[in-house]
Amino acid sequence: MTAALTIDFFHDVVCCWCFNISSRMRCLAAEFGLDIRHRTFVLQASRGEMAARWGAPGQAREIILGHWSACRQASDRPELVDIEAMRKAPFDYPHGMTAALGCKAAERLGGPGAHWDLFDRLQRAHLAEARNIADPATVLQLARESGLESGGFARFLSDPATACAVEADRQLARAQQVRSVPALIIRETGSRLANGSRDVLAVQLRHALR
Repeated sequence: MTAALTIDFFHDVVCCWCFNISSRMRCLAAEFGLDIRHRTFVLQASRGEMAARWGAPGQAREIILGHWSACRQASDRPELVDIEAMRKAPFDYPHGMTAALGCKAAERLGGPGAHWDLFDRLQRAHLAEARNIADPATVLQLARESGLESGGFARFLSDPATACAVEADRQLARAQQVRSVPALIIRETGSRLANGSRDVLAVQLRHALR
């Protein structure tokens, strides 16, 4: 069956706002027959980039958790955004590169659906369980929990071609002038969906389908 619309969904696992949009887009994809193309968009790719953007680790954590607070208020599942658990976590607030590589490794193993499933599992580990998703061992464990074949996943996680796939998404983002996430771009028209509630997104999709 031909998809009604194809949407490029740019996201970062460490982005709380992406968590809100992902669950809404799952419902809307089924309702409207959407073809969702997952695009990794890593806001900060290393501890050095985290420091350059946010400052010292303690300062970074508090600023970012302030963003979590606003996001939690807008979430359909606020109980899954555990601010205090991340505040007490015994590691620096994680960058998103390791998780992005994991999502692309999952996609190489199982296609877009596997990418989305692991993305959601990594986000839940990050936001609800305060696990360190910048740690490759954590990403490997979560991939196993998601049913991905561990040997193949591990090979793809460290394969330079997977890093190239992450970079290709970054280049696509630049070409489409994506500067923040989540970003939802309708491929047929080049227009963007404004982030919002499920109902707000549905109204925009109905308009795009006219």
